[in-house]
Amino acid sequence: MKRETQNILLILLGGALVKIAVNGDYLRYVKPAQQPWIVAGGAVMVVLGAVAIVRDLLAARRSVSHDHDGHAHSARPAWLLLVPVLAVFLVAPPALGADSVIRTEARAPASAAAADAAAFPPLPAGNVVPLPVNEFVSRAGWDAAGTLNGRTVSLTGFVVHTGGRTLLARLVISCCAADAFPVTVHLRGGEADHLASDAWIQVTGQVVPGTATKATSYTPDFTPASVTTVPTPEDPYEY
Repeated sequence: MKRETQNILLILLGGALVKIAVNGDYLRYVKPAQQPWIVAGGAVMVVLGAVAIVRDLLAARRSVSHDHDGHAHSARPAWLLLVPVLAVFLVAPPALGADSVIRTEARAPASAAAADAAAFPPLPAGNVVPLPVNEFVSRAGWDAAGTLNGRTVSLTGFVVHTGGRTLLARLVISCCAADAFPVTVHLRGGEADHLASDAWIQVTGQVVPGTATKATSYTPDFTPASVTTVPTPEDPYEY
């Protein structure tokens, strides 16, 4: 690969990293805490590429020899490397969704499993308590005090149809999308059965006590009082 092509690719790749960090697309790959590192890495790549190009241009001006051997075609395969870089600029891939949930068995969050029936703090007062799906599944499977029992909560996630059941799901990541694992809730009643997979919904209702067990892959049953479609959140993952 020619130096000119290397340097241009370096600038474009660095610019792509800065772009996804600024417009929020990076949240489809990593957790929010990684944003400063993506910006810094992209900026360094842009600066290095620009410095190298300027250096090569100055060196070319000082050179008294010119290469007319007709080897320009050798750079063509290298320019094909621009395709994935331009794809980052022009097309934002979707976040992981229902297909990932179906391929990966749901499990209890690691922190909850380690606690083994730990005492969870009481839920805050209110007729409807918003909860992350991650916390809801943790409490349903591991809270010996049953703090969810009889309480109406609100959950937001995407629809998954599998095995004749309709689930509400979220993907939990520790660092990046590569380590994502699903947490799921079985929606009873059929109110969400007509919705397409990956549709984002907000549900209110109550847990069915005792349904989040190892036999059910820690997927509690949930009796919805309401099901509402909502826009896809800017950050689709939980942590």
